[in-house]
Amino acid sequence: MNELDIIPDKVELRDGLPHDLEIAVKTFFEATKMIKEGIVTVLLTTSLGEIKIELNKELAPITTQNFVKYVESGFYDQTIFHRVIENFVIQGGGHNEDMSMKDRDLEPIQNEANNGLKNERGSIAMARTAEPHSASSQFFINLQNNFTLNHTSETSRGWGYAVFGKVSEGMDVVDKIAMTETGVFPPHTDVPVEPILILKASIVE
Repeated sequence: MNELDIIPDKVELRDGLPHDLEIAVKTFFEATKMIKEGIVTVLLTTSLGEIKIELNKELAPITTQNFVKYVESGFYDQTIFHRVIENFVIQGGGHNEDMSMKDRDLEPIQNEANNGLKNERGSIAMARTAEPHSASSQFFINLQNNFTLNHTSETSRGWGYAVFGKVSEGMDVVDKIAMTETGVFPPHTDVPVEPILILKASIVE
């Protein structure tokens, strides 16, 4: 049998596509939609460029919903990356350009660090206080594999930091932010000398 033997002599055309091909295309797009149903994409437009982040609402539903609420309310717009530590993280989501804290309306959320997602390079996770379930608006992006931040046990020391997505585009922008000069803004350390703004955060349809 040669390659031509497997091609039908006649195919039914529908809307300009062979019927068999139409079914294949439809199946492909339906499968793609199913894969993407567990993903929410957020675009951070910063003063140094764009960062696109895919949030995993299947494995981190509480954290994703919380983050999306802050995005949709415009809370992150005109905030800064206030903590930048080379070869560790860039952190933002809570301070204005003058380093004052931005008022939050939402309550802290349950820590989902036991969801199996890891603090690896390019992942986004929630910042918090020493209390495991205290995360609110602040987040960080890992600059390297920071596996010491992962969940190990349901104790105050072992809860870890909840990863809820990853950078899908713009890691070069993240690395550019990581290279910025930092200083001290009492009581804060590792503060960029030149403010790095999140000009706008938006949901990508």
